[in-house]
Amino acid sequence: MFFKRNTGGVDWLLVCLGNPGDKYENTRHNAGYMVADEIADRKNIPIQKLKYKALTNTTELGGQKVLVMKPVTYMNLSGEAVRQAADFYKIPAERILVVSDDTALAVGKLRIRKGGSAGGHNGLKSIIQQLGSDQFPRLRLGVGEKPHPDYDLADWVLGHFTGQDKKDMDASVSRAADAVECILAQGLDRAMNRYNG
Repeated sequence: MFFKRNTGGVDWLLVCLGNPGDKYENTRHNAGYMVADEIADRKNIPIQKLKYKALTNTTELGGQKVLVMKPVTYMNLSGEAVRQAADFYKIPAERILVVSDDTALAVGKLRIRKGGSAGGHNGLKSIIQQLGSDQFPRLRLGVGEKPHPDYDLADWVLGHFTGQDKKDMDASVSRAADAVECILAQGLDRAMNRYNG
């Protein structure tokens, strides 16, 4: 009798972008990490196993077996973590869902896309470079535009949420976690109709 060996494979990679370390906690650039933490809370799973240059754990989301990743490489090298995990699990780009912040969207807005350019986001740029493809789905959380054209973008994305923005962001993170489940369970088109805008 031959039994199929359980290789512990996964169906999807869920890559939640941010920067490691206490000083970056709850900054705009860490919107992806916030979504990973929300999912971890809901599923009661710590995302703390260091593998593929990321903090990881495996869980079931939307009927799919998913490796949740928080790359610890810093944002502009996020692709290294994604590439290692994608190679190991033989996951194609279209099954790598990337969650990131977006300064072009108002705080609290979500945007799901099937692929496309990095839009100036260094984490997405690194992933596109490492995968050799921009055809991976992404879920972007609006963190608001910088308040003034002369304001340094790095200072803005590494700034913290306060006041109403913090409340809007908390609600957005919860909706983003719902959107991730919807994407995995019902597909991108259904999720785009429900959560974009």
